[in-house]
Order: sequence, then C-alpha cells, then structure tokens
Amino acid sequence: MCTRAVSTLAHVFEAAGLASVVLASNREQARRIAPPRALFCDFPLGRPLGAPRDPALQRRVLEAAFDLLQAPAGPLLEDFPEAIHDAADAPLACPIPPRDDADQPPAVAEARALRPAWERARTANRSSQVGRVIDADAVPEALEAFLRIAEGTPWREAGIPGDVGAVLMDIRCYYEEAAMALAEHVPAARAAESWYYQRTEAGALMKRMIEQLVDSDPPFPYLYYLAPFSQQEFIPLPGA
Repeated sequence: MCTRAVSTLAHVFEAAGLASVVLASNREQARRIAPPRALFCDFPLGRPLGAPRDPALQRRVLEAAFDLLQAPAGPLLEDFPEAIHDAADAPLACPIPPRDDADQPPAVAEARALRPAWERARTANRSSQVGRVIDADAVPEALEAFLRIAEGTPWREAGIPGDVGAVLMDIRCYYEEAAMALAEHVPAARAAESWYYQRTEAGALMKRMIEQLVDSDPPFPYLYYLAPFSQQEFIPLPGA
C-alpha cells in the first residue's frame, strides 16, 4: 500500500485503540497526513524493509519502527538513518534461455523455456507468488489466450482462464521470479519488472494488447494490469 493509504489507516487504528507505526516510503505524504507515528525509510518503492536477503538491515528497520511505540501519540515522523539508492528502473541484465520450439508463438515458447529458472527460484525461496488463479503449468496457455486478444479476438471470447487482472499478475510474477534465478544476485528495486516489460516476448505482448484494447468495445477494465505506472514511460497508456 502507498504511504498515503497506510497513513490514513493508521489514524483509523489509533481511533480504535490500536497503536500503529507507519513505514513511510514518501516523506512528504507522511508529513501531510501526519499519522501518529511514522518512520521514513529512504528506500526504493516496493522495498519498505530495504534490500532482500539482508536480514541485518531489515532487523534494524523493524527495531527502529518498534522503538517509536515507546513515544506518546504524535504526530511523530522520524527518518531511518540509512538510505538505499539504486538504478531502480534499469532492466535486469540476464540471459533468456533459448526457445526450443520454433513452431510455438515466441511468448509461449519463451515462457516454457523459463520454467527451469522459475523452479530454481521457487526452490530457493521456498515459496512463489504465482498461483492467484493459474499455476506455472498454465502460464504458456494463458499467454496464448492473450495472444489471441492481441490478434483481434474480443477479450471476453479469448478463453482467459479466470480473473484477468489476477492472471496477468501470475504471469508477471512467474517471469520476475525466473529472472531472479537467471541473474543469481539481488537486483535493483524494479529491475526484474523492467526486464519483463522491456526485454521479453511476454512484455512485448502486453504492449500489443494495450494497443489493441485501448478502444475496445466493451471496454477492457484491466489496462493498468497490463503495465504499471512505473512502466508507462516505456509502454504508454491512454491518458498517461
């Protein structure tokens, strides 16, 4: 959730008698909304506790946040003394495994080629964010449905296997998790996201779908699931 939303929610919790601490990623929003207690962490968006796989830093953040509970209700806004600045939007540099079936659509063959990398990531992390609607086995077939949309099939007739927004998020998570295994290091904040949208066949398919669906009838209500705000410079959306 964004700083504005959690800061507002903190007021609700405090009114109900529950002490709260906000980990704020936007200092100005936290200052304006003035939650009872907030710790501003100058980290890239999406990483409220700092870099992944750095438990020592994450512990320091949590300890600083919990220390604010000792203070009386504010508003109180403090700055965490450490900052993280990285090339958040630069695409991750990682090789995509070669596709072994030239007869398949490029995005479908690409997704199948990424399966071993995704399996390595799932094993290393002991979990996966894939599975809101589809599992890894169904990612190539879901891409085939979206390919039909890009080629002109009405989106309600394309055979999308479930809630469209959730399926799109499953595909994106599948790709980003595979990218982590291919890179074999902790990337910058949105490097895997940028890699997905700017370097892969699936990302190119998302752009084609936007171009096809901007003026669709009935309207396609999931345009912003096709490309988040952070990618609109590279994949323009209507009105952006």
